[in-house]
Amino acid sequence: MECAVRLRAAVTLLGRFPALAGVDLDISPGEVVLLKGPNGAGKTTMLRLCAGLCPLVSGKGWVLGHDLSSERRMVRRRVALLGHRTGLYDDLTVAENMAFWARATGAGPNEVDAALGQLSLTGRLVDTRVGRLSSGQRRRVSIASLVVRRPELWLLDEPHAGLDQPSRDTVDRLVRKAAAAGATVVMASHELDRIRLLKPRVVSLAGGMVRPGNDLGAAAGVEGSTKDQARLPPPRVNDLGLVAGVEGENRGS
Repeated sequence: MECAVRLRAAVTLLGRFPALAGVDLDISPGEVVLLKGPNGAGKTTMLRLCAGLCPLVSGKGWVLGHDLSSERRMVRRRVALLGHRTGLYDDLTVAENMAFWARATGAGPNEVDAALGQLSLTGRLVDTRVGRLSSGQRRRVSIASLVVRRPELWLLDEPHAGLDQPSRDTVDRLVRKAAAAGATVVMASHELDRIRLLKPRVVSLAGGMVRPGNDLGAAAGVEGSTKDQARLPPPRVNDLGLVAGVEGENRGS
């Protein structure tokens, strides 16, 4: 069976610093994988590499059968990355943002309604401009837009951040449902009690490399991924792609 993600001696730079310094990793279709490690370990960079947003400087890498050296645009069309930015258009309503992604991926009205309903985005919220929503509401819209895109590879950076308890439960249900349907889920999270319930395979990162110690361990072992995220320049995604609306340029910010 072809791997969903295969990396061999993969190196990615942030400026001149090797954020990933020779990573070897195989992830099978349908797996739920947790990237574990302290701030600056390379977790966010790993997610962005798998999303086709970071160039592979040396080594080899394939995502969903596409070569990361030459087919990053094809990768972007089949994955979705939920990062620290909302990736939404602040001047559009919730409904208009969802319609944009529905048109881009061929999703029907019923799928849009189902995604909104699962994230409790109903009533007047649907017709509210995203720029007027709370941070938690925006996060829920971002997750709904990911659901409606039906990506084959879910890349989630702190997916529970900023959400209330019911919404966190919803994220867990969506992850289980996606994996059961054959999608692959790779996430970085410090919500260890929640992640344990998802029974992921744990991949430990330190110093930009995969290290021994692939268990959940103590809560202090998994930190947020903000440090290596902060050092990243904004990606320049010129084609439509699935990733563009999540970690690409944000018109509303």
